[in-house]
Amino acid sequence: MTIALQYCNITVNDVDESIAFYRDALGLTVQNDVGSGDYRWVTLGLEAQPGLGIVLSVPHAGRSQEDGDAMQELLTKGVLPLLVFTTDDVDGTFETVRATGAEVLQEPIDQPWGPRDCAFRDPSGNTVRISQAQDLQAHVS
Repeated sequence: MTIALQYCNITVNDVDESIAFYRDALGLTVQNDVGSGDYRWVTLGLEAQPGLGIVLSVPHAGRSQEDGDAMQELLTKGVLPLLVFTTDDVDGTFETVRATGAEVLQEPIDQPWGPRDCAFRDPSGNTVRISQAQDLQAHVS
């Protein structure tokens, strides 16, 4: 059996503002833009990983009023699941993302469990971490 992740959903306050962040700061490309009534679901991905994407939508898209309100509350609190991207140059990627004006949560640091990483908030407050794997031999005593 073969299984692969196709996409995950990211709840945002403003789809267009979020497209700009994920496209301009992280280099993702728009793969699909589907509208239904007042709502849109926009899929973005990386050319290096075809078939894998993130789907942006607002809290009430495809949900009941009550569920959309609950998602909006979680989004406002900044407690929705985070995204973790990998890169071969975390320091360079950090500078590229910071230059877009994204809110910095953590500058690049070497973590005791191995990776060097940094963190930002997207325009809706979602946490986005960017990680670079380190040479594991350097951490073996």
